[in-house]
Amino acid sequence: MRRTLADRKVNAIGLGCMNVAWAYGTPPARGDAVRLFREALDMGYDHFDTANIYGKGVSEEILGEAIMDRRDEFLLASKTGIIVDGARRGIDCSPEAMTQSIEDSLKRLRTDHIDLFYMHRFDPKVPIADSVGALAEAIAAGKIGAYGVSEWSSDHIREAHKAYPMAAVQTEYSPWTRNVELGVLETTRELGIALVAFSPVARGALAGALGDPLVLEDKDLRGGHPRFSDENWPRNMELIRQFNALAAEAGITPAQLSLAWVLSRGDHLHAIPGTTSAEHMVDNLAAAKVSVSAEVLEKAGQIVNQQTVSGHRYPEVMRDTIDTADF
Repeated sequence: MRRTLADRKVNAIGLGCMNVAWAYGTPPARGDAVRLFREALDMGYDHFDTANIYGKGVSEEILGEAIMDRRDEFLLASKTGIIVDGARRGIDCSPEAMTQSIEDSLKRLRTDHIDLFYMHRFDPKVPIADSVGALAEAIAAGKIGAYGVSEWSSDHIREAHKAYPMAAVQTEYSPWTRNVELGVLETTRELGIALVAFSPVARGALAGALGDPLVLEDKDLRGGHPRFSDENWPRNMELIRQFNALAAEAGITPAQLSLAWVLSRGDHLHAIPGTTSAEHMVDNLAAAKVSVSAEVLEKAGQIVNQQTVSGHRYPEVMRDTIDTADF
């Protein structure tokens, strides 16, 4: 299954590149991460999505080392805007900051252009026209091919798109996170903008990778997320067991069921699951080719959805950074 992203046909399943550097426990050794990205390219992945904050540039550096000698074989996406520099934390999408960030990312990635460059979060301090204008200049200079935004509201997406057409909106989307259905899903469809779903297997919850009791490393950010708390996880695990059973009945893996569900939400949908396992990469990529009946997809969405899941998708401290409409 191939779909359009930034004026290019790519596999509907891309690879999220955060896990190799940050977030879900101890990342793999550098050599193993390099090998993983090369294996991904060999098996057919042609959309790699990273960001400057993933390991404070480490994810970009690993991509630069691993696959830039085959630059014409894939679409490269990165992001900027979130600052995690000690006490200097927050969001900065000022033209000056983004222009410098593009240069820094290009250096780490060992390339002269990024195909798709996102504003990672909405910055209310900067006029949208100013932020978009800086990215339009980068497009004109050939530094980036197109721009996108991540976790933006419908109104702000429309304003930015009017200033300069955007290629993609990235946001969390899976059976258990449906915020885009409050407006962004329809807005992107109407405007002809690709919608790229991150965490499409619910941060591993719908990938058959987590059990009960839940055991996470200290470095795993899910430990601070409400849906994985001691209070909410047992209730969510009951839903997951039903979801896993449905996948087994359909002859596919839970991850494939979740990914197929996401892709079924519109022809403009893409999904970028992340993993540090070559086996899981194979499993995820195959989700774009599996045949899942409308009945099974509907049942999957009935089992796990915004109403049945327990807990908010983000801890309270992170919610103020999200512009996407919330339930």
